[in-house]
Amino acid sequence: MKKLIIGLTGPVASGKGTVKKYIEEKYGAKDCRFSTILRDVLVRIDVPIIRENLQKVSTTLRQLFGEDLLARVIAKDVLELNSEIVVVDGVRRLADIRYLKENKGFVLISIDADPQVRYERMVLRNENVGDDKKTFEQFLADHNAEADSEVPIVMKEARFTIENSGTLDELKIQVDKLIGEIRK
Repeated sequence: MKKLIIGLTGPVASGKGTVKKYIEEKYGAKDCRFSTILRDVLVRIDVPIIRENLQKVSTTLRQLFGEDLLARVIAKDVLELNSEIVVVDGVRRLADIRYLKENKGFVLISIDADPQVRYERMVLRNENVGDDKKTFEQFLADHNAEADSEVPIVMKEARFTIENSGTLDELKIQVDKLIGEIRK
């Protein structure tokens, strides 16, 4: 069987990480995440992991070394992983899928949810320092940041879409259905 590479795109707190984790647990997938590279840099240089710093590192690296820098790294990492299924979390730019699309087993899935639901999830998970203190207006403003500005464009490129404003069980049912469809 050829390697299945599932790219996940969608706005902040839409459920990409939850879908990734579910596919790992149920289907034995391995994962690659664009933000892992950025988080590693911030940890190494002892700078707080906040959304603004992640965006600055991403922008700077791409400006210095090419818009497709992170995409090249992820595409290489995906091929080196010893797994029949690899989930790539955090696809935000068209450049991010350029190299992944060269693999015939690549499928892009868009995940979305109601903005209020996504905001509440972001506050609860507090993944980045200060997320739990953001207002709804600040959360919405983050969508206009350079790092997230192409997400709606990338979402239109997706072969499948998951609406994730419901329960975890409803999300899992959608994922199982998609995996079944993709494997046909």
